Amino acid sequence: MIDFKTKQQEYIDLFNSFTEKELSRLASMSPRSSGSEFMTQAMSYSLIDSGKRIRPVLCLEFCRACGGDIHKALHFALAAEMIHTYSLIHDDLPCMDDDDYRRGRLSSHKKFGYANALLAGDSLLTLAFEEMTFADVESGKTVEAVNVLSGAAGFRGMVAGQVMDLENENSAADIDCVRFTDELKTGEMIRASAMLGCIAAGADAVKRKACEDYCGNIGLAFQIVDDILDVTGDFALLGKAVGSDDKSNKSTYVSLLGVEGAKKYADVLTASALEALVVFGEEGDFLRQLAVNLSDRKK
Repeated sequence: MIDFKTKQQEYIDLFNSFTEKELSRLASMSPRSSGSEFMTQAMSYSLIDSGKRIRPVLCLEFCRACGGDIHKALHFALAAEMIHTYSLIHDDLPCMDDDDYRRGRLSSHKKFGYANALLAGDSLLTLAFEEMTFADVESGKTVEAVNVLSGAAGFRGMVAGQVMDLENENSAADIDCVRFTDELKTGEMIRASAMLGCIAAGADAVKRKACEDYCGNIGLAFQIVDDILDVTGDFALLGKAVGSDDKSNKSTYVSLLGVEGAKKYADVLTASALEALVVFGEEGDFLRQLAVNLSDRKK
């Protein structure tokens, strides 16, 4: 049995070290200007040494489980986290969720101002695709990875889910609508991040299908736990305000199923995620523990 916590921290440490070095390298590639220097500071504030790093960890672990070299997946992992971070910056803006804190610190627009936060998000989104071109893999894999990530992040994926999430405020959305919203808003980027690892490793169709099934289930379970924590959590642990869904009168798993009903649904999804990993045998042990850890998390 693997030591899950140790392995998870190894991935996080590797990714954080790579991220810091890579941002410095990218900044040095451009002519020095006050604008680029300020944007580097704003991007770094939200990106470096923060967050649970779920998406990079999934990318690296699926690459390893499929027989690949995780170091060749680092650029893909960083691209996915850049897009995730841009989405959080924009999600916190006054025109969206209007949150003052993220990950225990002032949100980007509270630190740098509305316009600069908007631009920091834009910068991370565009930089993500440049970052993918530096991956030490065959060009065909890079093209496939760009296609997967752009589809998941754009108007057919995460952005569409965000639009639906806003529509679900002050409305009586049913459980199917909430689930579809979350499949797009949260699930698509989780799925894509893991698929980038499969692509880097050259995984076969069977393992890619297992990856998609696993991620589809943990993505929904993750969002359900988020909804529960918005009711039962506290700022000290979460690093962000709680009760925001209730304030916006948003339809959530908790409002539709109750806390206990939502927990049971998350447990069912987690069990389905574990079943999807059969094809990986013992190589799927870390992913099994990750699914359980995400379902049981308190922050």
